[in-house]
Amino acid sequence: MKKYVCDVCGYVYDPAVGDPENNIAANTPFEQLPEDWTCPECGAAKDQFSPQE
Repeated sequence: MKKYVCDVCGYVYDPAVGDPENNIAANTPFEQLPEDWTCPECGAAKDQFSPQE
């Protein structure tokens, strides 16, 4: 699964880890995150993330 990087702060969403602090289970693809999910580091919206190269 592809990792995504926050364009604002550089946080990397890793689907293998998920976002346990926000009740996102491991192995949750970025595309399946809730629309209102935000970066746990800076609060940026999902549309401010880019696929990691």
